[in-house]
Amino acid sequence: MKKKLLFVMPSLAAGGGEKSLVTMLSHIDFDRYEVDLFLFNREGIFLDALPKEVRLLDSQSLFDAFMLPLFRSVRTLWASGHIGLAYSRLRYTLRNRYRSGSSVTEQHSWKYMSRAMDTLEQKYDVAIGFLEKSSTYFCVDKVRADKRIGWIHIDYDKLEMDPKFDKPYFGKLDHIITVSEECEDILKRRFPEYDRKISTIYNIVSPTIINRLGEQQAGDVYGRQAGETILLTIGRLHAQKGLPLAVEACATLVANGYNIRWFIIGEGEEREALQELIRKHGMEERFILLGLRANPYPYTRQCDIYVQPSRFEGKSIAIDEAKIMHKPIVVTNFSTAKDQIRDGANGLIASMDSEGVATAIARLIDEPALAGRLAKELSEEKLGTEEEIHKLYKLVGG
Repeated sequence: MKKKLLFVMPSLAAGGGEKSLVTMLSHIDFDRYEVDLFLFNREGIFLDALPKEVRLLDSQSLFDAFMLPLFRSVRTLWASGHIGLAYSRLRYTLRNRYRSGSSVTEQHSWKYMSRAMDTLEQKYDVAIGFLEKSSTYFCVDKVRADKRIGWIHIDYDKLEMDPKFDKPYFGKLDHIITVSEECEDILKRRFPEYDRKISTIYNIVSPTIINRLGEQQAGDVYGRQAGETILLTIGRLHAQKGLPLAVEACATLVANGYNIRWFIIGEGEEREALQELIRKHGMEERFILLGLRANPYPYTRQCDIYVQPSRFEGKSIAIDEAKIMHKPIVVTNFSTAKDQIRDGANGLIASMDSEGVATAIARLIDEPALAGRLAKELSEEKLGTEEEIHKLYKLVGG
């Protein structure tokens, strides 16, 4: 008999965790497992990439009403007789508006949000909260399952979480998975009592699939101009990704005579602030926010240098994908950078400031032999991680 697995995510909007989930689902052996997916919001650019064998569960009408804009939500819930839930919606808004720190806000908002969610009818062999915070809380509070797994995709300490909130939830999980050895060490130091539950499963990346998608758009995606160097960064427009630092590095490079254009693929709450910073530095023609792209791989394939100026990461899928395409790479020295890049061997690790990033990029432009050597080193590395799926099989059984 097939094992019944449930995966839980907030949505399939653009993001590393979302991409990681869709990739993992595409590698699951559906002859051995029945797979359901519950999304808080049935939206996102990765929805169309779900394997046809995955059953997408229906959304919950009360939660949909709860997540409407405040006044519409309260009016809808009140009119349908859910007065207590309307009050929770007000408390949810106040919590989000006045409590500083987005991670802590999401954690403590769960007690209001969860009141609008029903326990799922189906019982599962294994329930997997594939993202930290609410996905994991849902698996504990709203799912009947023989085994529960939580997934942490980031440096836990850098997220500025409230460990006291997570501790009882982690206590009810059978396994806590993270995406790199450094992230695993951080979790074990933070939660030593759960040491034996914590292990690493790398994000699954497939060179065959990535290279095939990279070749789907044969034409010049950048409108490249003679003599220019194309830089690319992929990530949410979020403070974590260090994009203000990138704007300043871009301005420094241009001021020093480098003919570059720097493209950003991603969307997020920092767009307006970034646009203002771009205008302030006069970089409108040099630092370009492209928004989301369902298939970013042609952009990676055609760029000259891939840059990840993040302030913290778990294990960046975008970096792994740039490595697969053998691109010269610059990353900042966030805590897990050395899990992916060996400085001077298969990429460059820059100090986490605009001057350091600009210096590393300039070095790759000025020293084409160095850029070529880094690319050659990547071409000789084993970069696919498809076999990581077997670690999941071992945990879930069957």
